[in-house]
Amino acid sequence: MSDMICVGRLAGAFGVRGEVRLKSFCADPETIADYVPLVTTEGREFRQIVITGQGSGAYTARIDGITTKEEADALKGVDLYAPRNRLPTLPDDEYYHADLIGLSVHDTGGALLGTVRAVLNHGAGDLLEVLPTQGNDTVLLPFTLAAVPTVDLASGRIVADPPEGLFAS
Repeated sequence: MSDMICVGRLAGAFGVRGEVRLKSFCADPETIADYVPLVTTEGREFRQIVITGQGSGAYTARIDGITTKEEADALKGVDLYAPRNRLPTLPDDEYYHADLIGLSVHDTGGALLGTVRAVLNHGAGDLLEVLPTQGNDTVLLPFTLAAVPTVDLASGRIVADPPEGLFAS
């Protein structure tokens, strides 16, 4: 699924008639419906998504083939993917999370700090979860211009200027 980008996640049922709660990872959250068909990691395909409202932290939607609360609840936590070629081209200073995972992270002096395992967002901005070269505990690096001045996708590396002590052993 390297040519697929995760654009949303199903968050369970909304009501009793098959509507779902839908978390969109798109810059404009409502555009998720523009990228159908969306597929799951298991290969299930959804050809139609209709946004019906907005709830607390998620949209409500009707998805083709889902008609009961039980069917909607069974999809809780399922990620939805769209083909990369259907998504917009991003400006130079924006990145799809999938493109950052696996990049090496170097400090401004060139020393290898670790590898990006995930990109997280708990509401206050993106964080890069970095697995350091030494140790098993990951480090959360703020994904800001100050802490990450350079992302070079072509060479597969990130240059970071982390807060002092963040990568201390």
